[in-house]
Amino acid sequence: MTELIIIGGGPAGVSAALYALRAGIGVLLLENGPGALTRAHRIENYYGVTAAGPDLYQTGLAQAAALGADIRHEEVLSIDYTGSFSVQTAAAIYEAPAVILATGTKNATVKAEGLQRLEGHGVSYCAVCDGFFYRGKQVAVLGSGVYALHEADYLRHLAGSVTVLTNGADGAAARAAGFSTDERRLQSVNGEEKLSSVTFADGTTMPLDGLFIALGTAGSSDMARKLGAMLKGRFIGIDADGATSIPGLFAAGDCTGGMLQVAKAVYEGAAAGSAAVKYLRTAAAQA
Repeated sequence: MTELIIIGGGPAGVSAALYALRAGIGVLLLENGPGALTRAHRIENYYGVTAAGPDLYQTGLAQAAALGADIRHEEVLSIDYTGSFSVQTAAAIYEAPAVILATGTKNATVKAEGLQRLEGHGVSYCAVCDGFFYRGKQVAVLGSGVYALHEADYLRHLAGSVTVLTNGADGAAARAAGFSTDERRLQSVNGEEKLSSVTFADGTTMPLDGLFIALGTAGSSDMARKLGAMLKGRFIGIDADGATSIPGLFAAGDCTGGMLQVAKAVYEGAAAGSAAVKYLRTAAAQA
């Protein structure tokens, strides 16, 4: 039985899995392929290890699998809480009483003048959080992948119109899903106190009430934000044991800020994994 879902297969996620598995906890580890670790040509600053990043990544996953982790290579789209956590991927929906977020930091971004200035004033990173405020209004989703289409699908039941802005990428998938698309590159996000329009590289503008950023895949902070967990800037707020402000939800690794190093990720993963074990056992004893 899956008692713990870990999202992320890097040093933090695998470390958390190892501690939970050794304590007898059933673990489902969801990972969407190589992350920051695999971009490291060589790791030489981690105790006892001199290895290429991709090799260390594969070794970690193999170690977790050997201890019994159910490892699935799937993209996570969203996470909800209704008595237990419900994690939706592109392939299925999984449930568990505890979740550890360990997907690292989200580096996908776009350089557009005014984007950061209007965050929270028409620019949002969470359709579930803010879609309600754009009922009947004209909105756009910036992105072209599965995550962007998931956000757009949520918004189409609320907004008056939804356009997918692909920023130069192919918009065929969005059109096949029934969305209007614009493949031009974004130049600026406009408005004084709130968003009023976006301007493309060719100089033309599109009036908008809301712009939802959904570049790349859903990151740990995106998921934590949707659940209402406390954030510290763009990072997830945790206590010394890796617990967030939501019971049963933990986080570890680059998504919590600080030193973006393997050593720190492994420690936080161990702490979060151990804390999740304690949480699950306490909950079982009280049931």
